Amino acid sequence: MYTAQGALDRDNLVAQYASLVKRIAYHLMVKLPASVMVDDLIQNGMIGLLDALDRYEEGLGAQFETYAVQRIRGAMLDGLRENDWLPRGLRREMRRIEAAVQQLEQQQGRQPTETELAVALGMALADYQKLLLDARGHQLIYFEDMGDGDEDFLERNSAGISSDPLALLEDAGMRAQLVRAIDALPERERLMMALYYEQDLNLREIGDVMGVTESRVCQLHTQAVARLRAAVLGGDTPVKKGRRGRKAKAA
Repeated sequence: MYTAQGALDRDNLVAQYASLVKRIAYHLMVKLPASVMVDDLIQNGMIGLLDALDRYEEGLGAQFETYAVQRIRGAMLDGLRENDWLPRGLRREMRRIEAAVQQLEQQQGRQPTETELAVALGMALADYQKLLLDARGHQLIYFEDMGDGDEDFLERNSAGISSDPLALLEDAGMRAQLVRAIDALPERERLMMALYYEQDLNLREIGDVMGVTESRVCQLHTQAVARLRAAVLGGDTPVKKGRRGRKAKAA
């Protein structure tokens, strides 16, 4: 869209892509704690949209919407980082879960159940599930924060920029390992991940398909990503038991 003077019609473009900002914000909410407000994500996303309008060049090798998605998501992630939205104690607890997943899988030759993980962590099942809900978002930076300082992922990987063959090989190996880890997920978690990442459904829609609450979808997502991180990155944190029936104290 251009004005009569040949300049981008920013007002119309902002109005046109405002729904894209909202869609990305609601899609991110599955990975974020309840303390994060969707309106804050949308506000940061609009800043990213305006930045995309200022910086986009048709010769970049990508459609504007593709480029805008990266800028919008990046602005939302920047806002989350600035607010330090996940306490360190919860990060430590998630590392304990990942270590428990890896340890039990090595012992049993299969993915552990929720009950087995709760026992290994010295928690009641209800406390373990609450921890999953409280800690949603632990995986956000690891899997989706693709920026490196002020450099944008899309710009680093756009046409015309040569890639390191070794880095490409390592990336291909990581992807293959991730695919195998996804295939090994329990059926319900694999279905949830497919609905979220492939079908682009939101929490409520996934809950309707699976016959569970939105909170349960969040728990399944957090647990699934803990399994994937344990499989792909490996666990280096020992499992320390807390008191049975109580939430384990953060180290």
